[in-house]
Amino acid sequence: MMLFTLMRSPYQIDLDILLQALTAEDALLLLQDGVTAAVEKSRFLPRLKACGAQLYVLQEDVAARGLVAQISTNFAVIDYNGFVTLTIKHQQQVAW
Repeated sequence: MMLFTLMRSPYQIDLDILLQALTAEDALLLLQDGVTAAVEKSRFLPRLKACGAQLYVLQEDVAARGLVAQISTNFAVIDYNGFVTLTIKHQQQVAW
């Protein structure tokens, strides 16, 4: 059970490598510029939905980028308290 955090734009990383590392027991939290991958019309969304991991976005970063109405319903929108809860639940973490 691992928490993966994606802080960079999905255009700046090799998303396929990240997705290969994820399992159904893992969680993926998108924050900072990573939240753009959760936009409903994102070309990355189909692969993220198919990865099997629990998907989250950080509410404050979504709002800061003006994307509130565009985030896919496949992602749970969490605040900083939710972020802390995820880090407690997933003691092993990998940042991207």
